[in-house]
Amino acid sequence: MDRFLYVAMSGAKETLRAQTVNNHNLANAATTGFRADLAAFQTRAVVGSGFASRAYAQSASVGWNTQTGAIQSTGRDLDLAVRGKGWIAVQAPDGREAYTRAGDLRIDPDGMLRTATGHAVLGDGGPISVPPHASLMVGADGTISIVPLGQGPETTATVARIRLVNPDAGTLERGEDGLFRCRDGSEAAPDAAVQLVSGALESSNVNLADAMVTMIELARRFDMQTKAMRTAEEDGAASARLLRLE
Repeated sequence: MDRFLYVAMSGAKETLRAQTVNNHNLANAATTGFRADLAAFQTRAVVGSGFASRAYAQSASVGWNTQTGAIQSTGRDLDLAVRGKGWIAVQAPDGREAYTRAGDLRIDPDGMLRTATGHAVLGDGGPISVPPHASLMVGADGTISIVPLGQGPETTATVARIRLVNPDAGTLERGEDGLFRCRDGSEAAPDAAVQLVSGALESSNVNLADAMVTMIELARRFDMQTKAMRTAEEDGAASARLLRLE
């Protein structure tokens, strides 16, 4: 009976964990450039002394969905979408280089180019600073050109180039801040083949229909496991009554 109860209990606990991952994906269905987390159930043997007669369910992360989201036009000069594979390099809060697909950029009061979440965008020489300007353009290769304030189009000048990289997806890991980093702590090399689309943003790659179906499926699975736990309790109580009668 204890085996039955343990399997049901561990299954319910891990189902809640899988539901947390799925709900996190749902919550970020409208987040620019978001990559959905992937989770899968596995069976694990209970480690310890005695016979190998116990196993439990485990919901384990198996990475993230590498599929690109849809590119949606916005018409805003500082909205950038990565076409196909590739990443925009930014400076994480710890000062290290990190990567994102969220290209909704802005210029802060100090002239620093930042993401919507406040991370400094990196160029070939470090964080990018944009001088006062009348207009701004970002080329497909990440080149930032401006018309200086008070000048005409004939004075267009290139001020920086966004650092674009394309490391293998298997070498990246996502941090709690939502940014991606190389697992070994290294910095990815710039890749001239990575292209940007100006005036557009990449949507989240979360499939809302699939996520909703998964949520319902996990809720039903949790109900089934809690019912199994109640059944184990009732069977245990019935067995105890039978023993008392003897």
